[in-house]
This record gives sequence, structure tokens and C-alpha cells, in this order.
Amino acid sequence: MTSCDTDDLSSDLTVYAARLVRLVRREHAPSAGTRVLSILDELGPLGITALAQADRCSQPTMTGQVRQLVEVGWVTKTANPADARGTLVALTDAGRAELRRIRRLSAALVSERLARRTDLSTDDLATAVAVLQAVLDPTEGHS
Repeated sequence: MTSCDTDDLSSDLTVYAARLVRLVRREHAPSAGTRVLSILDELGPLGITALAQADRCSQPTMTGQVRQLVEVGWVTKTANPADARGTLVALTDAGRAELRRIRRLSAALVSERLARRTDLSTDDLATAVAVLQAVLDPTEGHS
């Protein structure tokens, strides 16, 4: 494969991955809180500032989102042992359950669309997943 092929396919991968995310969002209309739950699931407990940076929003916006998530019991705020002035936001079991519920809805949407595509196999899907995992895990494949 040439560098041009790789560049074109990499661009296509980015475009179609983003379109898939937008499709899922349109169908389920997840809240901004869903993104926060996903970030905490991926990165672990974070302070408000780090969480806002990860979500690319302002600190006041993130403070409001976290407040709402605390109210519904999906996250907790505890004192940050590394910074007495700050707090750490962490997922609760209820937050993890909500994230699993949302992910099941997303999976059902994709599964339903895949079921209509008789030209695609489970192996094709496994390859797509493996490629996305490899792109997202920069440490894999390095010796």
C-alpha cells in the first residue's frame, strides 16, 4: 500500500468514524453528561479542569455538568489527595450502568444496520474494530 493510499484510507476512516458517532447521537440524543461518563470510563477519576480539557469545554460548563451527574448519582466528587483545593470526579456503579445502557442502545443501532448488509461478515466487523482499537492505542505494536 502506498503512502497516498494510506493517507486516503486514514482520512476515510476518520470521516466514517465521526459519521457513525453522529448517527448514534442523532438516534439516542445522549446528553453532554454521556460524554463525561465516557471520558471518566476511559481516563479514570479526574479533576474538573482536566475533565473540561478532555471534553473541550469551559470549566464552568463542566462544573454544571458534573453537578447534574452528582445529583442523579452517576458520579461522585471527593477531595483530591494531590491538591487540597480541588476535587476528583469519579464514576459510580450507577454511572457505569447508565454508560452500559447507552452503549447497548448504540450497539443495537449498529447491529440493526449491519444485519441489512449481507455483504459484510463478522470477520469484516472484527477487522474494523481491530483497526480502530489499534489507532486508539498508540502503545500496541511497538517493540
